Amino acid sequence: MANGFVDLQVNGYLGVDFSAPDLTVEKVHFVTKELVKRGTVAYCPTVITSTMEVYQENLPIIATAMEDPELGPHILGIHLEGPFISSADGARGAHVKDWIRPPDIKLYDKFQDLAAGKIIIVTLAPELQGAEELIKHITRDGTVTVSLGHHLANKVQIEKACRAGARACTHLGNGIPNLIARHTNPIWPQLAEDSLFGMFICDGHHLPVEFIKVALRAKTTKRFIVISDSAPIAGLSPGTYEIWGQKIVLEENGRLVSIDSGYLAGSSSNMSQCMNFLASTNLLNENELWEVGFVNPLKLINKNVEEVQDLPGPEIKFVDNKFVVENTITT
Repeated sequence: MANGFVDLQVNGYLGVDFSAPDLTVEKVHFVTKELVKRGTVAYCPTVITSTMEVYQENLPIIATAMEDPELGPHILGIHLEGPFISSADGARGAHVKDWIRPPDIKLYDKFQDLAAGKIIIVTLAPELQGAEELIKHITRDGTVTVSLGHHLANKVQIEKACRAGARACTHLGNGIPNLIARHTNPIWPQLAEDSLFGMFICDGHHLPVEFIKVALRAKTTKRFIVISDSAPIAGLSPGTYEIWGQKIVLEENGRLVSIDSGYLAGSSSNMSQCMNFLASTNLLNENELWEVGFVNPLKLINKNVEEVQDLPGPEIKFVDNKFVVENTITT
């Protein structure tokens, strides 16, 4: 099908944090090379809720890295996750509360200017005042996708966001408090909304298999998207690390937990690992797996499948219900 998968949410990898003040063009290129070698042929570097100083430094850095003729094509665009999200406990996840901001059209335009127009996904909370207007502004020309995430919106607010132009849900089933009302909560209306793609972290820790099965039935393989949501310490050895202003434990089983909040803090998996976990559930055949791990992400961000399909990458075979990355490239 292709030389790798497409990941719309990569916060960092192998010690590189796209939201850290020490980011460099060289570090972006390093992550890109390492991801491609491991089967992620194209991805979106994700900048989470940060200080203005980080936005001012990191957005131009990633944009510059995308200009590289060899590695740039593997970077599809920037995913801006925040700062226009809920500040409520649970809903904000591992995002730092003090850095969260209300929806602001002028601020979004500033971010886009800093990124040289290379922001292609914005995750925001639709219930916030001004969110509807911001969604309309972001999606006005159809080049940027708005995804709903880190929010506590109700059915009406979600429907309004969809009418305004929102097209997806970021890590649906996560970025939400552990305790919610059983019927009236943000999960059900997002699963039920046929106009929304759902992005799901299939790392074996964020979602139980039963939830994935139900989500596949609700979204079908036409609107189901696998993401890794890999944290900057993904790929490193188990231990305690400090990222995003907090201490995070990478457990022996690969689970990432914030010591302060007890909530999950991204995943330690890359896209190939997530796809293999999904394959192990026996819910999808090989063609369907390629659909949710390669085709659908590109559809959501209006990218040409054929162009990405031809990007250089390792050979990937599907053997015994598992993706095997072979002939690792050294680019």
